[in-house]
Amino acid sequence: MRLGTLDDNINDRIKAAILDAIPDAAVSVEGGRGHFTIEVVSDVFDGKNAVQSQRLVYGAIKHLMAGDGAPVHAVDSLKTRTPS
Repeated sequence: MRLGTLDDNINDRIKAAILDAIPDAAVSVEGGRGHFTIEVVSDVFDGKNAVQSQRLVYGAIKHLMAGDGAPVHAVDSLKTRTPS
């Protein structure tokens, strides 16, 4: 399996995990080799501060960040916002 294919699968797994927790979200995931940039747009963030919003996303992907063999080592950038 090519590394790019593996990274694409992990990107899809991150996106799916976020959508499981925040079904109405628009999710963008970029990156690979354990480092990712994530943007999530959803009404669920309305009335929440940045930390509260980011906790929702991190909570959705925590299983992908757990353990020594975790596919996600770092989220280099996490942006959350409500639709404009």
